[in-house]
Amino acid sequence: MAVRFIHTADIHLGKTYRHCSGEQARYYDFFRTLAAIVADALAEQVDFVLIAGDLFHTGQILPQTFARTIETLQPLKDAGIPCIAVEGNHDWIHRRDNISWMEALSQMGYLRLLRPTRTEDGGYRFEPFDEEQGAGGHLVIGDLNIYGLGYIGAQAGAHVSRICEAVTTSNNLLLFHVGIWSFSPVEIGNMKPEEALPLADRFGYLALGHGHKPYVVETPDGRPYGFNPGSPERVNFGEQKYAKGYYLISAEQGCFSYQFRPTDPRPMQAVVVDLDGASDAESALATFRQRLTAAFNSSSASANEDRRPLIDLKLTGKVDFHPFELGRERLRAVLDEVCLPLHIEIRNQLSLVSRSSADESAGKSLADIEQEVLRELVEASSDYKDRQDDLVELSLAIRDLVLRGEAEDDELLAVLEKNADVVRRKV
Repeated sequence: MAVRFIHTADIHLGKTYRHCSGEQARYYDFFRTLAAIVADALAEQVDFVLIAGDLFHTGQILPQTFARTIETLQPLKDAGIPCIAVEGNHDWIHRRDNISWMEALSQMGYLRLLRPTRTEDGGYRFEPFDEEQGAGGHLVIGDLNIYGLGYIGAQAGAHVSRICEAVTTSNNLLLFHVGIWSFSPVEIGNMKPEEALPLADRFGYLALGHGHKPYVVETPDGRPYGFNPGSPERVNFGEQKYAKGYYLISAEQGCFSYQFRPTDPRPMQAVVVDLDGASDAESALATFRQRLTAAFNSSSASANEDRRPLIDLKLTGKVDFHPFELGRERLRAVLDEVCLPLHIEIRNQLSLVSRSSADESAGKSLADIEQEVLRELVEASSDYKDRQDDLVELSLAIRDLVLRGEAEDDELLAVLEKNADVVRRKV
């Protein structure tokens, strides 16, 4: 009997950026993506939908996230299309005396959460799924046996033999939240390809999750058996490099054919701006605007109000002013002008040009070195470049007063007030 299904994973409902202007819009991105997959499932009239872990971004979700999840999954329930899921590492609830949100959805009939039990000797037992209890590790749709195993951590490869021993049926599918080394972009929760290979003899289709990059794992003779669709929405910066989508699968008599169906994630772009050699903050900002504009004119990211991009910004180069002068607000103003981002991550890797080397400092007195260091720090500020001598002299004078204990706080304040013209910033 032929069956058709959708395999997705790593939805990450509830993910957002706290305390930013785009918080609400980003929160809705993940529900919009899941709703589009649900709509495709109805349009394709699939027999079931698989979610291979990390439906939620965290095990402790807000009530509004739970309510919106129910609303999003409701069309599948109304159409009688089972949504079969396992727990990922993000879905875990650490207080196991409490029911998890995934378990609640399963008991309410919105999911069929598969979770095996363990035997006394450490083996696995995949009990038939109980619709009334919303619990079990195995169910049958058509002539396909579907088994589920969530995230079991870094030692997943050591469990493969026990998983295979627990399954005695034919025409099997395993839903498993785990990555495969050399394919998965994440650093933990993976199996080596050779550790996963015995699963290919027991399961015709290994439905993977965990890593957010799509990939297909093959046996040594070239038969595809392991499939990871990646996350359908961009979850973390860096994922602009990955295709985003899910698998539409047709299965008949143990043979699985697959199509990768792209989704429509929010635009994301990494931008590197080299400001090497900039003499002051104003000229650096002008260069930043020019290079940012050029980068976006040559990219697909746009300033569309409905799909404002996510920007990962890195500033590089050695400059002749203090890097902190290019603060987040000044950079954000230019970004809003050029591409109107929903959210930005800024990595300011600018470094200050050094004016002296260790060799040049050799033989100099401590007083000379102190003056050079202070001068370099003062000159790093664009606002004080024409008053460096006076400010260095004032700084050393205050230092000496403090060290000798010759001035109280009000006297130090009086010294600063007397030199107000020296310390006042340019307007």
